[in-house]
Amino acid sequence: MKQRRIYTTPDLATAQAALGAAHDAGIERDCLSLIARADIEMDSVPDDLREAHTDMVPAALRGAAGGGAIGLVAGLVAVAVPPLGITLAGAALMTGVGAAVGSWSSALMGATVQDPVRRKFEEAIEDGQVLLVVDGDEQELAVADAAIVRTGAILLPYEASSAAS
Repeated sequence: MKQRRIYTTPDLATAQAALGAAHDAGIERDCLSLIARADIEMDSVPDDLREAHTDMVPAALRGAAGGGAIGLVAGLVAVAVPPLGITLAGAALMTGVGAAVGSWSSALMGATVQDPVRRKFEEAIEDGQVLLVVDGDEQELAVADAAIVRTGAILLPYEASSAAS
């Protein structure tokens, strides 16, 4: 399972150096991203390195799981009631519809909520610091950590499972 670590840097140049060090240490580019104040991100951070601004994708995944579970239960209950005439194929369809509706509605809600990293380090971001987000397994992170810290980046007190795992 991949873990997520967050490093803070005082400016974009240091962030880019830390990004390069992480990549050189074996972290794939799609597992690296930068978070900065909006004006810094818009002017200087390439699109592929921007961290999502919202909680939309994780919310959609949670909604799909919840909606699918509710659809499955409703489908199985409907199968158990013979006068309804629902077959197992109907129960499967209800599961799919439940997952789709749950995903859609949760994604809409999640689109309005900032991602957890932005929420936790909002003050540092507004002060102009640039955050480096690194996703990797424990062995990759152990190797990359020393290289990233040598560039002047500071590991922040945040560890969580990555949605990319």
